[in-house]
Amino acid sequence: MKLVKPGSRDCPEFDMEAVDPEITDADRVRFSQVVSVEMAPWQVEQVLEPAQQPRQEAVLGVHWHPEFVPLDLIRKRIDKMFPNKSEELLIPTQHNELMSFGGYAGVEVDCYASGFNQKVQLLLHFEADRVQDAPVLRSMLAHTYKYRSSQLFEFMDTIIGPDRDRIGAAMRATGAETDLVEFVQAHVRKIAKLLDEQWPDLPRISIKNKMLRNYFDSMRPELGEAPVNRIQAFLKAVKQLVKQGFSLKFFYRATEIIEEARGLGGGIVIPHPEQFWPILLADYDVDGYEVWNPQSQRYTEFLISVVNDKNARRGASRKPILVLMGDDCHMGEKTKLPEQQDADKAGREIGIQPAWDDLAIRKQLIMTGISRRSAIADYKARLAG
Repeated sequence: MKLVKPGSRDCPEFDMEAVDPEITDADRVRFSQVVSVEMAPWQVEQVLEPAQQPRQEAVLGVHWHPEFVPLDLIRKRIDKMFPNKSEELLIPTQHNELMSFGGYAGVEVDCYASGFNQKVQLLLHFEADRVQDAPVLRSMLAHTYKYRSSQLFEFMDTIIGPDRDRIGAAMRATGAETDLVEFVQAHVRKIAKLLDEQWPDLPRISIKNKMLRNYFDSMRPELGEAPVNRIQAFLKAVKQLVKQGFSLKFFYRATEIIEEARGLGGGIVIPHPEQFWPILLADYDVDGYEVWNPQSQRYTEFLISVVNDKNARRGASRKPILVLMGDDCHMGEKTKLPEQQDADKAGREIGIQPAWDDLAIRKQLIMTGISRRSAIADYKARLAG
């Protein structure tokens, strides 16, 4: 996978003659590493070495993704990170997969908001014993998980089809040249063949869009940083176009998800609402808004004021909307080599939401009597029913 640099051009060009059209042993090893959920000793060690937060005594985490990292390792990491914690509310929210931890269960669900024709996400939280036997909810989640995973195949088909309109748009948006696109197509063809070949034995959690990102990230030692960054920019542009065209009709409606969760005594939170502004107008039956998230930091103070205004109009007959914050930590990122990590995602930690301690935001929270401790107590009480 060498690069050649023609004298008439300043940027490297991918040498397609160096790419074997057949699947090689090296391709198989790379694919196996990308889809594997087994953790090597160095990865376990990396997970168990967090930066400590000795001054934080209340730990709230109701939006985080274990991915393939075992929950017992996550428990050890949290205990080491917060050596002086005296109270906690920690609920995992894997995408479209219900998981339990410390007496609570949770999930982040993709669903369809028909009122404004958009995909949205909801966080569902439960006391774990309420969903030990929840066949309808689990069936709904299984359908959503399978459909959401199918986006990977549309992503790959767009590249190797190719879908000329989408590929052309992505090339124009990123400045990608034909040599890069052909290089990506050659390797995505191999990935598609390996997926079909190994399908019965593949961990289903690996079947997601980031498989392509991780596959090409693993080429950094051979290709170098700049070429892989160019590939990733192109892939991201294609992925966004695929997402824009992904049919929403096979998702369950948000109202259906909410109804089922309420029937099981669950709590419901709208995550990073600034990404789905119309959801604030829908007046869904929810318990709280996530006013801060690593991806949604710009409007925290405004969202707190929105919650306060809504609560002032709700009256005594309706429970107030809670102010919550989410770390949106993806634990799988902690298992990568530092040079292969997404810096933004790698910096997220379960239970760390700096906005609670931001002076301007803290002033607004104090005026309304809200803190980590009050959020933990209020939401625990609500989940207890």
